Amino acid sequence: MITKQQYVEFLVSTVANFTATHLAEHLDGVSHDTITDFLQGERLTAHSLWELVATLIADSPKAFLIVDDSVQDKRYSHFIELVRLQYSGAAQGLVRGIGVVNLVHSSGGAGDFYPLDYRIYAPDADGKTKNEHFREMLVRAVADKHIQARTVLFDSWYAAADNLKLIHRLGLSFFTTLKANRLVSLTKETGYVHLDEIEWTLERLQNGVSVKLKEVPFPVRLFKLVATNGDIDWVITNCPDETLTTQVAEVANDVRWQIEELHRGLKQMTGSEKCQCRKARSQRNHLACCYHAWVSLKVKAQQTNKTLYQVKTDLLRGYLLTELQNPHVRAFQPV
Repeated sequence: MITKQQYVEFLVSTVANFTATHLAEHLDGVSHDTITDFLQGERLTAHSLWELVATLIADSPKAFLIVDDSVQDKRYSHFIELVRLQYSGAAQGLVRGIGVVNLVHSSGGAGDFYPLDYRIYAPDADGKTKNEHFREMLVRAVADKHIQARTVLFDSWYAAADNLKLIHRLGLSFFTTLKANRLVSLTKETGYVHLDEIEWTLERLQNGVSVKLKEVPFPVRLFKLVATNGDIDWVITNCPDETLTTQVAEVANDVRWQIEELHRGLKQMTGSEKCQCRKARSQRNHLACCYHAWVSLKVKAQQTNKTLYQVKTDLLRGYLLTELQNPHVRAFQPV
C-alpha cells in the first residue's frame, strides 16, 4: 500500500529518476505493481490543487491571473494515452506530448505566485480546445473560487476574440500580446492595417494608441514594447485607466513570465514529464501529485527565504557532507 503523501514526498526528494521502479527500489514493502495500482486507482483532480493553495495566495484586486499552456514532452513514448502531436514553445516546434493549460495567481511580487487550476488538453476525451479550457477556468476562478484579482495576463495564443470578450464581460482587464500579422484599425477611414504600418510618435510610444480589433466590439489600447535586443512585443489591454503608460504595460508583460517559472519547476523538480505509465488516469494522477510536490517545495522555499532550486539542492547537502567526511568510495591510488 502507498499513499498520496508518500508519492508526493518521493517526487520532492528524488533527483533525476522519478519512475515507479525507482520508488519501489527505495521504499520497503512496496512493489512496482503497488505503485502502478495507486496511480491507476486514484482519481485526483485539479480541485485538490485549489484546496492546497487557497490560503496561500495573496489575493486582492491588484493581483493577476495568468494563463498559458505547457507540453509534457513524451516524444519517445508511443503507447501512452493522452499523448498527441502538438506545438511546444520550449521545443519551438511540434512534439509528441501531453498538453496542460495552467491558471496561475500572482500578487505581482517577484516569486509570489501559485497555480490555481489546470486542465489536461485531451480533445479526443472531452472535445474541448485549449481556448475552451481557458474560458472555463477563468469563469470558475471568478464564480466559484471568488478570486479578487482583476487583471488577466496571457500571450497571443489566447488572444482570440471570444476570450477577450469574455474577460470584458466579467468586468476584468487583460494584457496580452498580439502576433505581428494581426490587423488593427485606428480609424474607420483608414481601415485595418498591419501593426508595423502604424506611425509610432513619441506620445504613442509613451502612452499607447487606441485601436479596434476585428470581431471585438470595444476598443483596446495598443503598446509597442521594444526590448534592448530590438525584439518587439505588441501588447493590448482593455484597461479603462486613461493614465495608463507603456511602463505599466511592461510590468504586466513581465509578470506574465512567472507562469514559465511554474512550467520549468514542474518539469525539472517534480518530474512531471517522467511518468512512464500508459494509462490516462495514471498520467493524470501523476501530474496532480507533481503540482502537490511543487507547492510543497514552494512553501518550504518561502519559509526559508530560498529558491525552489536551493530547497531541492539542500536535500542532498547532508549526504554530501557525510560522504566527504567518510567516503564510501575513495579515490583510487595506484600502488
